[in-house]
Amino acid sequence: MTTAPVPKVLLDAVLGKPTSRLPVWIMRQAGRYLPEYRAVRAKTTNFLELCYTPELATEVTLQPLRRFDLDAAILFSDILVVPDAMGQSVRFETGEGPVLDPVTHQTLAALKPEKALEKLSPVFESVRRIRAAIRPETTLIGFCGSPWTVATYMIGGHGSADQAAARIFALTEPAAFKSLIDMLVDVSVDYLEAQFRAGADVVQLFESWALNLDEVAFSEYVIGPNRRIVEALRKRVPNAPIIGFPRGAAGNLPAYAAATGVNVIGLDYAVPLAFAQSLPKTLGVQGNLDPLRLLAGGDQMDARVCDIIAAFRDRPHIFNLGHGIVPQTPIDHVERLLRVIRES
Repeated sequence: MTTAPVPKVLLDAVLGKPTSRLPVWIMRQAGRYLPEYRAVRAKTTNFLELCYTPELATEVTLQPLRRFDLDAAILFSDILVVPDAMGQSVRFETGEGPVLDPVTHQTLAALKPEKALEKLSPVFESVRRIRAAIRPETTLIGFCGSPWTVATYMIGGHGSADQAAARIFALTEPAAFKSLIDMLVDVSVDYLEAQFRAGADVVQLFESWALNLDEVAFSEYVIGPNRRIVEALRKRVPNAPIIGFPRGAAGNLPAYAAATGVNVIGLDYAVPLAFAQSLPKTLGVQGNLDPLRLLAGGDQMDARVCDIIAAFRDRPHIFNLGHGIVPQTPIDHVERLLRVIRES
């Protein structure tokens, strides 16, 4: 006698299936706002050590699930393990975030994308361990950074409010820029396929720096590479469930959704609910509470949560923040958020 599979409410929402309740997870749900995360992080010499040590990456992935009623675990890693795995110098400095030795036209050829999967093998071991540890009804989310976003760090050497270095590089060194994007597309497809093979149920494409681009650049740098990843990945993993999160896409959201073919589109907190409601009803949405509303808590948070839920009752919806939870967020505010969601 075969046993019926246990429903995964969040995966069902990604696939556009009816769900018994509204699924929820929180971007950066494993992170510095949790004392248990800080305790594990203190045992490591650097952030990448945490990402590449399966025992520790698994532990911090599981921490928020022990505390909260969440419907998904998301692999603990970072979008910049990909350039690190290709041989670019990547380090995380306290108070400064990621610092990379910038890629130039001359140094691009020194990258070794063919070595990336071997370097990333500890990540796949983490996925296998997480899969074995979580409940059958919990969805496991894998991810990678989208090519444009990863390229902005690789070219600029650090995060930037306007991504000027990458934008200028793309305009003045188009052949070199295309070579870099092509490289990132290929490695990203390999990386995400391996995450699926290791046990991920769904993957998210983090296009964290989709803002500051005109519509022509957005189409070329964001839509094109993300579409290529989705299409290539689904040739290897048929019907692969994919969430796209183009933060700051604004008026480019409909074009992104239509062209990439993602199952669900993540909405940053600046996206007006009325605008999001104009997206096709068959398109699932994820989001989009302002993380600072969660930080502040109270009645204003509750009201906004209810507004978001009401706006998306007629379509597949995954509740989430519109960007990552901030380290100063009180744990009791997260508990209150989840109560409001479950009671709505």
